[in-house]
Amino acid sequence: MFTAELTLHRALTGAALLLALSVTAANGAYAGTLDRIRQAKTIRLAYREDAAPFSYKNNIGEPAGFIVDLCRAVAAKLAQQLELPTLSVAYVSVTAADRFDAIEQNKADLLCEPTTATLARRALVDFSIPTYIDGASLMVRSDGPRDLQGMSGQKIGVLGGTTTEDALRNALKDAGVTADIILTKSHSEGLAMLDQGSISAYFADRDILTTLVSQSKAPEKLLVGDNYLTVEPYALALSHGDEDFRLAVDEALSHIYRSGDIGSIYAHAFGPQATPSTLLKSVYIISGLPD
Repeated sequence: MFTAELTLHRALTGAALLLALSVTAANGAYAGTLDRIRQAKTIRLAYREDAAPFSYKNNIGEPAGFIVDLCRAVAAKLAQQLELPTLSVAYVSVTAADRFDAIEQNKADLLCEPTTATLARRALVDFSIPTYIDGASLMVRSDGPRDLQGMSGQKIGVLGGTTTEDALRNALKDAGVTADIILTKSHSEGLAMLDQGSISAYFADRDILTTLVSQSKAPEKLLVGDNYLTVEPYALALSHGDEDFRLAVDEALSHIYRSGDIGSIYAHAFGPQATPSTLLKSVYIISGLPD
């Protein structure tokens, strides 16, 4: 009888241990992220090299752009929250194709590039409060068709594997326009194709298109459409289920918005003469959550 009771006791103890381990694992994302940052005194920021003006490698080979700058400001706020005298930043280069893998595979803590927050993507990663709002449009040659209706039978380039690609297909379908969609691996490739005349238009977020025009070999021959064909709400992607780390990031962003620091970050990225739209200002007012 004693042996049976001992066996039962061991079984129950083992079950309790397994339960405790499962609870620890469920909460491990939070503990792992903040503990790793605290112990290593380093935060890992993923960025794109080809998504100017939001996330790119500048002419001296350093990560730059509005969202990269914003992530640096978030890192400084996190250092204060963790009471760290210094917090180093390690940059992880990603592409449009593998950017979410960097978060899912724990290669980076924050995805600092023009990422549109969608319901489908929330199945893979979590998102911070909004960081920017943009919309997709067409960049066209000045000697060609200038709107979506004029693109029938034409070739339109778009970055493959993005919400922008889906938006282009939907926009063409809704407009009843049949065009050839050419998928590109980078925005610079799309610009080169438009410069060469191998496509009639390139479809991307409008602020990205405006920057691409300035990088063209013949900027005077390119135009960016006035119409927004989509609305793209950007946010920082982070590990799925890491609720406390997400809260820490949201707190950092809220303080940046409420303090007005977002204004200097915007001016640094877009230039002192640039003015944020009324819609963007509203995003920061609404997203600057009270403590």
